[in-house]
Amino acid sequence: MMREESMEKIRELQKVIDESDNIVFFGGAGVSTESGIPDFRSVDGLYNQKYKYPPEVMVSHSFYRNHTEEFFEFYKNKMIALEAKPNKAHLKLAELEQAGKVKAVITQNIDGLHYAAGSREVLELHGSVHRNYCEKCKKEYPVEYIVESKGVPMCDCGGVIKPDVVLYEESLNSETMRKSVQYISRAEVLIIGGTSLAVYPAAGFIDYFRGKHLVVINMAETNRDAQADIVIRERIGEVFDQIQVH
Repeated sequence: MMREESMEKIRELQKVIDESDNIVFFGGAGVSTESGIPDFRSVDGLYNQKYKYPPEVMVSHSFYRNHTEEFFEFYKNKMIALEAKPNKAHLKLAELEQAGKVKAVITQNIDGLHYAAGSREVLELHGSVHRNYCEKCKKEYPVEYIVESKGVPMCDCGGVIKPDVVLYEESLNSETMRKSVQYISRAEVLIIGGTSLAVYPAAGFIDYFRGKHLVVINMAETNRDAQADIVIRERIGEVFDQIQVH
């Protein structure tokens, strides 16, 4: 049962959404946990599971280069979740976009669930498991090819097929960053959801917001709570489930 205090804040959020047609959503791993995808930092997240190497090492560029087979073993087991379905947060954001309210969804997630839910203007800061390409000839491959391959996925030309995800030690795509900053700087309402805002440079994009309403929906506190007009400490899917699209 949701607390009355939270219900009151959701009513405030509803009013903000009703009055704006320039909303940008910035989300992290917490948006997908309700679809059954574990986040990295929560109690049962990947950082707290036991592996031969820490997860942040196993999803680094140097580990990919130097331990390619082990990288893919971990990546296929832990980073791809094709059975996951969009949850209420993904679906409501897509509905809000179709209603002309949400201008863009900026996500740190690589699961593709915003697209699966029907959102069209999705900026995937850390890439997507659904895009893969041969490092040698640039031929593109679907995620199923990666999942079904034995060991290291190889292209017909002999090159290694690399997931189009941003690994540790790699930089974000400059065009995706540029568009994200542009959307945030022009937004009237910025809703931050399901992220601890601990991953940089992505978390620093929030500094570009100059609009009217900053909203934070996250189970734990974030370093932006003090700046936000509305802070809701509830599961994001349950919050968006209460929002009506007019």
